[in-house]
Amino acid sequence: MPEDQSGLYQAGETVLLVKVPEAEPLVGQWRQRFDSSAGARLPAHVTVLYPFLDHGRIDADVLGALELVIGAHCAFDVRFEGFGRFPDVLFLVPTPEGPLRALTQAVCERWPEVPPYGGRFVEVVPHLTVAHGQERSVCDEAEAALTGRLPVTARVSAVQLLVCDGESWHERAAFPLRGRVAPPGPPSTGAASTRPERILRERT
Repeated sequence: MPEDQSGLYQAGETVLLVKVPEAEPLVGQWRQRFDSSAGARLPAHVTVLYPFLDHGRIDADVLGALELVIGAHCAFDVRFEGFGRFPDVLFLVPTPEGPLRALTQAVCERWPEVPPYGGRFVEVVPHLTVAHGQERSVCDEAEAALTGRLPVTARVSAVQLLVCDGESWHERAAFPLRGRVAPPGPPSTGAASTRPERILRERT
């Protein structure tokens, strides 16, 4: 999401994401304190695509296409057992990340006019934010407090479409993963924390 912490959101912008309610007991309080997106009603999540189409462009045809594209993928389990860092960001690393990358790739292939983060980055790393815009000491504190409570395992069975009203986010639709065989995800290229320059300084 946008880096500016004031006037953070624009009415009509949308995001496709995977909610991870299983992580809320672990990261919820930390996100409320140290990730402003939590105060705007963004739950614990892994982003599939931000930004997606403007809300005014999302009609029945787009919703139907999303259902087909996302529905071709099968549900999968994901495990969060470690942390990664970007500058001023602490996040949980999902394993495997291939199915999440495959979802992003599939949506981007269908709507190439909306590349992840406006096309500003060579690669987008799947992640679940714990703290954003914080000093290193805050991230160190959160990581130390939470490490002993890992891992967290979650079932990914749908992708949600959320719309912003200018202040907070609201779910517009959910698209179940209905595939019978998991599509192969793009290969991982190494530890997320080794390439912070390739990803937005995280809002999702």
